[in-house]
Amino acid sequence: MDNNTIKYAVVGTGRGGTFMNPAPHMNMKLQAVCDLNPDKLIIMKYSRNLPEDLEVYTDYDEMLEKADIDAVVLANYFHEHAPFAIKALKAGKHVLSECAAINTLAEGVELCRTVEETGKIYMIAENYPFNKARMEMKRLYQSGELGELLYGEGEYCHPMNEPFNICPGEYHWRNQIPSTYYCTHAVAPIMYITDTVPTKVNGFVPKIKDQSYRGNEVRLQDPGGIIMCQMSNGAVVRTLQGAFRAQSGITRLHCTHGAAEQNREDGRVLVWHQSFNAGDQPKYRVYEPEWPKEFASLANAAGHGGGDFWVMHYFAEAIHKNEQPYLDVYKACAMSCIGILAWKSVLNGGACYDVPKFYDEEDRKKYENDNWTPFLKEGESPEGKPPRTASSWKPKPEAYAIAREKWEANGYLGLGWEKKGLDAELERLRSIGKI
Repeated sequence: MDNNTIKYAVVGTGRGGTFMNPAPHMNMKLQAVCDLNPDKLIIMKYSRNLPEDLEVYTDYDEMLEKADIDAVVLANYFHEHAPFAIKALKAGKHVLSECAAINTLAEGVELCRTVEETGKIYMIAENYPFNKARMEMKRLYQSGELGELLYGEGEYCHPMNEPFNICPGEYHWRNQIPSTYYCTHAVAPIMYITDTVPTKVNGFVPKIKDQSYRGNEVRLQDPGGIIMCQMSNGAVVRTLQGAFRAQSGITRLHCTHGAAEQNREDGRVLVWHQSFNAGDQPKYRVYEPEWPKEFASLANAAGHGGGDFWVMHYFAEAIHKNEQPYLDVYKACAMSCIGILAWKSVLNGGACYDVPKFYDEEDRKKYENDNWTPFLKEGESPEGKPPRTASSWKPKPEAYAIAREKWEANGYLGLGWEKKGLDAELERLRSIGKI
């Protein structure tokens, strides 16, 4: 291992497993892993092909103090990333943070200030811009073939018929997240392709009186959220996110000289031109783009359509070059905060909000004390910050009974502690002499 090797830690053994086997060209070494559940750490260490000298921790502060690491990858809960990132940055570590980057506007202000003060690399691990089709759409857009963005659409709809395993507990974040919040998968590709950022935002949700379609759901949020954004070039972008019944991940651009679309189902790019401005291009073409040859096998083997590979690739590149990545802290806060502002808009009749200029100290000062969040602590009242608009609807008692039975079967022991039936795997590892 040379002096340029990036020694890093992963926080969270669930989603964090994606980041534990970096490609050789990244010159990274997994040095430590942190998780609240010691059983998960034991199973991960002895059942995966991980370094023998891997350090494991159940206490994040202890890991930052004792582990010999240069960087931290945050794969903890959705609404807890910013405080962990700020601690890591202040401890002299680079940070790759899963989305969302922030849970409140005040967190965004503090996070940006901390990156500036420490000079450390910060990147959001938003993987949706980095599949073959969207990277090809960026190439098309940056070449000038499509002209300038006028209107865009981004979608991330992910219904779950029985989400008990990944939503353990009544107060787990997935069971109370407002329907506009998981918006980065929808808006980040458009930001990446067109190099624009949101400047104004409002939000809407379907307000359906009859909630019987929910069946035995215990999730509190509305079925989905719609966000409208004015972008920095004046274009308008609509995003759709939440648990609408049809899964979708479309990215669509309508521009001054053409249009393009990527469909989640087949990964192809569709390009249109009108006859009066097609030039030498065909009026319509459909094709499947290719990865750069040197990274094709690595990207094809990675999750989220190759996006998980590119996230780690660009994070490592930024550290080695000591240059902030494209998906830097300012873009991370901008794409994350539109979900917060859109939810405020929903609760205030569709009011329009300015997106903070997180790169501008004078503007962001206005938000440094905005700690409003709809995520409830156990037993906390939702008064003034409800996670849904269907305030009269509550999960059925029988729905909670079913959920609790499944949580217990999976070894869920309480808020922030997921065991998920690990006893059998622990016994298997003992039987083969691993532990």
